[in-house]
Amino acid sequence: MTDNTPSAINAALPNPKQDMADLDRLEHRRFALRYALDEIATLGPSIDPPKATEERAEASAVLDEEATRILCAPEVGALLNRLESNSGIIGETRAAQVKILKRDRSSLVDVPADERAAFCRLAVEANDVWRRAKAANDWASFEPYLDRLVAARVRMANAMNPDADPYDVWLDQYEHGTNRAFYDPFFEQVKKCVVPLLAECMAAPRKPSHRVVDGTFDERRQWDLARDLMHLEGVDTDALWLGSTEHPYTGGPSIGFVAIATHVYPENVLSNVFSMLHEGGHAMYEQSVDPEYRFTSLKGGTSSGMHEAQSRFFENYVGRSEAFSEPLARLLAKHFPGQLGRMTPHQLYMAENCAEPGLIRCDADELTYPLHILVRYEIEQLLFSGEAKAADVPGLWADRYREYLGVEVPTDTEGALQDTHWSDGDFAYFPTYALGSAFGAQFKAAMVRQGVDFDGCCAAGNLAPIREWLRANIWHWGRAKDSAQLIRMACGEDFEPRYYTDYLVEKFSDIYGLAR
Repeated sequence: MTDNTPSAINAALPNPKQDMADLDRLEHRRFALRYALDEIATLGPSIDPPKATEERAEASAVLDEEATRILCAPEVGALLNRLESNSGIIGETRAAQVKILKRDRSSLVDVPADERAAFCRLAVEANDVWRRAKAANDWASFEPYLDRLVAARVRMANAMNPDADPYDVWLDQYEHGTNRAFYDPFFEQVKKCVVPLLAECMAAPRKPSHRVVDGTFDERRQWDLARDLMHLEGVDTDALWLGSTEHPYTGGPSIGFVAIATHVYPENVLSNVFSMLHEGGHAMYEQSVDPEYRFTSLKGGTSSGMHEAQSRFFENYVGRSEAFSEPLARLLAKHFPGQLGRMTPHQLYMAENCAEPGLIRCDADELTYPLHILVRYEIEQLLFSGEAKAADVPGLWADRYREYLGVEVPTDTEGALQDTHWSDGDFAYFPTYALGSAFGAQFKAAMVRQGVDFDGCCAAGNLAPIREWLRANIWHWGRAKDSAQLIRMACGEDFEPRYYTDYLVEKFSDIYGLAR
């Protein structure tokens, strides 16, 4: 029989109050360092002048090194072990902190400090080179950086887990519990749905058109539209910084300071619309974490897949729904009355849901989008296995875009240079976009089952009930619970990709008049 008396527990943990106080001090110190590091990473690419790159890289490396040193100290490992062994008396929140800190620590403790610092400097420099390379269609200038980034990530993965495939190590880092054995059947299921469905859509007599939104749209008005979209979506603008960048992203150091950086294209107003809805989903997740977690390791989204579930949810399940086309059409008409004042909600719905194979992932429709992700997933595996080098990437990219999407890649700017992720060393991130899309389909089905009038909320432009379901079931928990736990709690079942493929079949069969 287990002795649960206070004296027995205290024998294992001589000073629980002191250990909990030490945990709190550790979290506060790391919070301050991460705040500074995340603010630099968030604002630097958008506001720093070009000559600041080297100094930003050095500041980032030093801060990262110090945050890592603190967490990886031997006494911290002992502290976390003591707290874990007595989780029953430290409370649910601290037990979750210990779980996450141990996981974070395990990904750092065996990686040499100089390796991490060198990678941090390399990533800042590589991102700056990538920006100039994309603008100049100059793959050759970025090519050596890609090889160096891959090599660095392979070395780090080998240090973290020498018995695992390096690419699997990074898949697990971005979505805990996943590897290629998880993703391969997922992508195969999605591919078996999307490829024939896309072929049917292309051959269908009914052809939706985006001509109604063609034209040139004033950039200043587009920024005004972006701000109105944030309000319509429900982003807390008192906790938001909005800026411009080449590649849209969301970041920020805290619940009270989230940043969205995006772009506007004069010839593509819908790019602005869906970039804002996408990034707004990320922002609301960060802003809605339990305030109790503010200064702890539980602050922020639990994984990249769950984060992309929020962004893709508001971009697609809300933003591209037929019901939401009503308030969205009104908003577009408000800012562009001469060009879009006569556009009907149905015309907008059809325009934003044209299934058209194209080059640019960020502007892809829902149906072709996972094929863009599949290209990147396959190329990353080749890079990490050593079967391909950076010099091979443009050719591999062109071959796969020709095979999967039937399009020719005219430039590297529109090809392998289009995304920022590889320049940041974020290999294995891309698969989480497709996974997040699939999470979102299951969330939508669950909230409807549980009584949320999804279409009614979208048609009224009142997304509060949708946000509240997500806040209660997903956002509130921050990193305290993993994706698999959240899905089980919110949906009453484990992750099931069928919701995603069924959604795509139903939606695009209706749009293109396909028999089912």
